[in-house]
Amino acid sequence: MPPKVSGNELYLWRQESKSLGIKAGISPQEVDWLLQEISCLDTLALSLESFRDVEEIELKHNLSELTKLWQIRIQKRMPIQYLLGIAHWRHFTLKVSPDVLIPRPETELIIDLAIQASKNSPLVDLTSSHWVDLGTGSGAIAIGLAQMLPQAQIHATDISQKALAIAKENAQTLGFHERIQFHQGSWWDSLSEFKGKISAMISNPPYIPSDLISELQPEVQKHEPLLALDGGIDGLQCLNYLIISGADYLRSGGIWLVEMMAGQGKKVAAMLQASGQYSNIQVHSDLAGIDRFALAYRK
Repeated sequence: MPPKVSGNELYLWRQESKSLGIKAGISPQEVDWLLQEISCLDTLALSLESFRDVEEIELKHNLSELTKLWQIRIQKRMPIQYLLGIAHWRHFTLKVSPDVLIPRPETELIIDLAIQASKNSPLVDLTSSHWVDLGTGSGAIAIGLAQMLPQAQIHATDISQKALAIAKENAQTLGFHERIQFHQGSWWDSLSEFKGKISAMISNPPYIPSDLISELQPEVQKHEPLLALDGGIDGLQCLNYLIISGADYLRSGGIWLVEMMAGQGKKVAAMLQASGQYSNIQVHSDLAGIDRFALAYRK
């Protein structure tokens, strides 16, 4: 039988947990996110606190287990997504673990940019050909592309076997496993047969300068995979590689689209220009107005 508590018991737990979170510098909204995931309570019920007078509320974890989870969140700064094993991204609920980067809301825009870019490409068959998500992690971008491009063949690569296992599980759970081919290897290593045949390359590569890793929030630097964060001395190591190598794999008119760190836009655009392999180079901002994405087309 699933554990049950009274509404008032849960209310008192919620108040105490929010207070502890605030003292630790953690948003009290995370408590409500946690409660929504382990109960039938929604945003409105929590906001109005209408659940307080309910006699019984069914939970996935008892209050003792919830308290332990919240203590880990506070004391070890473990991201709540890892504690629960899920992250919400676009319209999906994805499995996550410390083996994969937690997909961020700002990255959601890369799917919309990719779709818009496909409409501006001279390739008439672009949406029914080969698209690649390099460094797929949880599989978020590959799954987002598969949903929006039902005729395309999506390829997803990752050097991490554990990350790839999670990506495959997410694709299976969400019904996209037949639409995505997964390849283990560093960047293009497992896709040599597709040289010159790729219509679009999408990636959220490591782009944080090595010496800035120690300045990141403890949730990130202590728990998220370093392999997905560290972009080398200047943060541009992987981005530069993708510019050079992308030219070998993309068809003429193919899309080159990556996420990058704030402040890197002009440098990445200059690198694309200097390569002589790309045209219509663009830098796009996220919803906060921060330069977040670089887009170009293979000449």
